[in-house]
Amino acid sequence: MSTSQAPTFQDVLAARKRIAPYLARTPLYHYPRLSELVGAEVWVKHENHHPLGAFKARGGINLISQLSPEEKERGVITASTGNHGQSIAYAAQLFGVRAIIGMPNGANPGKVTAIERLGAEVVFYGQDFDDARQRVEQLAEEEGYRYVSSGDEPHLIAGVGTHTLEILQELPDAEVILVPVGGGSGASGACIAAKAINPAIQVIGVQAEKAPSARLTWEARERVEAKMETFAEGLATRAPFMLPQSILWEHLHDFVLVSEEEILRCIVHFLERTHNLAEGAAAASLAGALQLRDRLAGKKVVLIMTGGNLSLGNLRRALELGT
Repeated sequence: MSTSQAPTFQDVLAARKRIAPYLARTPLYHYPRLSELVGAEVWVKHENHHPLGAFKARGGINLISQLSPEEKERGVITASTGNHGQSIAYAAQLFGVRAIIGMPNGANPGKVTAIERLGAEVVFYGQDFDDARQRVEQLAEEEGYRYVSSGDEPHLIAGVGTHTLEILQELPDAEVILVPVGGGSGASGACIAAKAINPAIQVIGVQAEKAPSARLTWEARERVEAKMETFAEGLATRAPFMLPQSILWEHLHDFVLVSEEEILRCIVHFLERTHNLAEGAAAASLAGALQLRDRLAGKKVVLIMTGGNLSLGNLRRALELGT
């Protein structure tokens, strides 16, 4: 499969078999207190329960396991604000591949430490994800590493789409799935799986107002770069990825933007009502549901809690705002 091809539902099914020996299925729980808050029957898909604390682990295993012997020999390089880097580092460790992760200066220190403990080398460059991405693309060209895009990789999209496959195996009558969007791999994977199983399901993307490039691109149906000022690393992209966008253009039902304050408040809502720690990107799914409360009334709604790797500093911010 070339990196220009969108993955199919068959690719998602194959990814599930590939991932199964390494990752257990994550829980899908119904929460009456969240349901009361949103005014719908709310379920949460707990991707924060993965060993790495984030959904990206699925894509990393699916991709690294399929590298050619020559690519494994060269080693891989990628850019990340944290969770994608952990997924590539984890999978590279599993399959004995050298991994280099480019991260922006000031990246979440917990995520940096986690990547290093998985045996990957971290290089810091620039002020945001896109600065780091441009640097590692240059290093891949100069040194011959296998560059792994965090968005424009069919194997990553097929891998992360398995979370929605699991949701619908367990809750086939789900009506709406809300997915946080940074690069868009998770949302596009959700669209592929959901629409193949039940075309009536609405998949809704949620992004930060302070990093709206994916939403603007989805709306304009052409590439739009935008500001990137959100604290939520998983949503913090300045430029869109066009392979996920091509899938979202075809299948995404709607796309909403949420404020920093809404995200912070939803970290507290999740903590109080589910006893789970959601990172900023994960809390965006609940923030989106609250924004769409009237439209979701009475429906069976799934929020994908994409990760739980929240820094202590941002936890303090959320608690100060929410108390």
